[in-house]
Amino acid sequence: MKRKTTKHRRHARQSVLEVRVMSPRIAWFGFLKVLGRFTKLAAVLAVLTAIGWGVWRGIEHAFYKNPDFRLQVLDLNPNPVIDELRVASVAGIDLTANPSMFEIDVSDMTEKLRKLPEVTEARVERHLPSTLVVRIIPRSPKAWVTCPAAGMTETRKVGALLVDYHGFAYPCPELQLADAQKLPIIELPASEEFPIRPAARIKQRELDQCFLLLDSARAADPEAIHWIETIRPANDWSLEIITRHGTRATFGLDDHSRQMASLRAALDHSSEKGYVIDTINLIPKYNIPVTVRDGAPPVAVPTPAAEPAPPTGNRRARDLNNLLNRN
Repeated sequence: MKRKTTKHRRHARQSVLEVRVMSPRIAWFGFLKVLGRFTKLAAVLAVLTAIGWGVWRGIEHAFYKNPDFRLQVLDLNPNPVIDELRVASVAGIDLTANPSMFEIDVSDMTEKLRKLPEVTEARVERHLPSTLVVRIIPRSPKAWVTCPAAGMTETRKVGALLVDYHGFAYPCPELQLADAQKLPIIELPASEEFPIRPAARIKQRELDQCFLLLDSARAADPEAIHWIETIRPANDWSLEIITRHGTRATFGLDDHSRQMASLRAALDHSSEKGYVIDTINLIPKYNIPVTVRDGAPPVAVPTPAAEPAPPTGNRRARDLNNLLNRN
C-alpha cells in the first residue's frame, strides 16, 4: 500500500536538495567564474592604460618636448610701467630654460599681472608655435601724493606714491619715473578713517578737491603741471597751490576758473616786471591780498640820478591789485 507524501515532507526534501546543490565544489566554480570576469576587466583596463600612456608619450614627444613649441618670443605691448624681463619674473618664467609653451599657465599669468598695482588690466595669450602675447593697460598717474603727518614724505623717486585719475595710489615703477618727474605733488592730511595705502584707492574728500583745482589749472594752462609744485588743503574752506618759484596762492573750494585766471594774470605780470609774488589770496573777487618779493638779483648797471627808484614791494602789490581789479 502506497503511502502518501504529505505537503510538509515534500517541502523538507526540497530544502535538503537545495543544501546539497550549494556544495563547496559548485561555490568554487562560481568563484572562478567571477574571477574570470574581473580578469577580463583588468585586461581591458590594462590595454586602455597602455593606449593612454602611448598617446601621452606621443603628445609629449610631439608637443611638450618638441623644440618648435618652446617659448621664443614674448610679445609685450609698449607701455611705461613694465618690460619683458619683469613680466617673465612676475609669471615665474625662466627665459634661459626656454620652457615649453604648454607648460605656461596663461590664466595664472594673467591673474598675477592684474595684481600689479601699476597695471589696470592684463591679458595673456598663447600663440603657437612659440609666441606668448602679453597685453597690459598701465595706470596713468595724475600727481604724486604725500602725507607728511603720517610720515609719507618721499616723492619723485622710484617707490614713492603716485595717484592715478581714479584716485588709486601705487608705488612709482622704475620705467615710469622719467615721465612722472614733472607731475605736481598733492599733499594730504592724515586720516584714521581713510588712511593712505599703496595699491588702494584714496577715499579722502580732500583728494577730490585737489583734483578739481588741478583740473582747473590745466584747463586754464596746459603747461600748469610744469609750474605747480604742490597742491594741498589749507583748511576746511580753502586750498593752496605752491608754484615752483615759491608763490603761495590760496583758492576757495569752488569758482576755480575765475581764481585761476587771476593767478595766471598775476604771474604773467610779475614775471614781466621782474619780481616774484610771495602770497596771493584769490578768494576775494576784488582787492585781492598780495605780497611780493624781489626775484633774481639784478645785474649791476649804473642808474642815472634822474631815473626814479624802482617800486617797492607795497607799490608792486598795489599795481598788481589794480591790474587784477581791471580784469
